[in-house]
Amino acid sequence: MKKRLGIISFFVIIFIAFIVVWNYSYEQGLEEAYIPIIETPTGNFIPSESGVFRRFDDAGIDYLNMPVDENHQRTLDTYYDNRAYPGAPPSIPHPVIKERSFGGNTCIQCHQNGGFVEKFNAYAPVTPHPEMINCRQCHVTKNTTSNFIENGFEKPEPPKVGEGANNALVGSPPMIPHQLQMRESCISCHGGPSAPKEIRVSHPDRINCRQCHLPKQTEQPNIDTNTFLRQFEKLNEK
Repeated sequence: MKKRLGIISFFVIIFIAFIVVWNYSYEQGLEEAYIPIIETPTGNFIPSESGVFRRFDDAGIDYLNMPVDENHQRTLDTYYDNRAYPGAPPSIPHPVIKERSFGGNTCIQCHQNGGFVEKFNAYAPVTPHPEMINCRQCHVTKNTTSNFIENGFEKPEPPKVGEGANNALVGSPPMIPHQLQMRESCISCHGGPSAPKEIRVSHPDRINCRQCHLPKQTEQPNIDTNTFLRQFEKLNEK
């Protein structure tokens, strides 16, 4: 009798252990996936690698087979002219239908996948973060080309491009000379007809850009803020 009770107790314990393990595994499976945050050599925090693979499923091959439209190429000069400083969100260089429009209603229609826009006679640049639909939180219309008051702000020089500019060794893959936060989707700026011709890659079909191209450790230029403070003090005195 005792032997029979022992065997039964043993199987009951095994069954309870199975239920506990299965329940724990099931609960773990219900947890949402998350993107870990890492620190790069440049000191900038970026989502680890998710954005690198965005849009490569079909766009990479399309960009590889797409002929170059010589009559509608963008240049790096126009790319940086539309930014207050390198790395800043680009301003909106064209009229908008609604001042308080959101991305899903207007901006994303052209800028999610790009394409040629007849009325602007240009290819729409592809956004690297289409999931952020409140575009107007960072991107503003360009209403003037002059400053409110004179100041000492000097626009930092953008990263240099070309052979030897960002290569660790002669012939090695160029390193990434800019911050990666909000710009993890490399192909958005470096592939397709809207990419500036100086930085358009010849191999947009290769999926893992970060396998060969690494962030370059650079020192950010120091901007003298005292000049701004003096100008604002003068303005307040008036």
